[in-house]
Amino acid sequence: MRTKSFIPWKTIVILFAFAYVYFYDTDHQVIVHANTENTKDAFEVTVVLERLYLDGELSQEMYQEIVYSLEDFWAKYENWELIDMEEKKVVFREHIDDISPLLKANGYFGITDDGILTIYNGKPRKANIIQSFFQLDVGRLESRKHEELKEGIPIKNKDRYVEVLETFKNYTIQEKQAN
Repeated sequence: MRTKSFIPWKTIVILFAFAYVYFYDTDHQVIVHANTENTKDAFEVTVVLERLYLDGELSQEMYQEIVYSLEDFWAKYENWELIDMEEKKVVFREHIDDISPLLKANGYFGITDDGILTIYNGKPRKANIIQSFFQLDVGRLESRKHEELKEGIPIKNKDRYVEVLETFKNYTIQEKQAN
């Protein structure tokens, strides 16, 4: 007669418990370091990466990072501007020489009822204003340009963004200077 071999359930539980303790730290974070790293001085920090675009849009990405070496940590972010630093949080900023993904996807130049050059999220409507620039002298504005603004001028790239701003800058209302 042949006996089946099996592993008792208590042994399986002990093996799983050992694996859990060995591969995870107390915060349930997977430890992903080489055995040569000195982990007793490691600490966790919240890293916030801000990207500031030409149109003023600010995006943020936030995550937890385990720091094993301050030298390596600072080297990793050497091209970022340090904005804020607290005990468990560091904020870095990068200036992006481009318009934001939001504008590329759905941004339109338009004009408000008051004659202010404005960027909208989608076709120009009051509720979708993203950013306002300057007051235009609607009387000096060519009717074709005025209609384009009322319909909405799509912003697809940085060059178009700059071109429209430069074009309409010539139609701003000049404040009268006091003598």
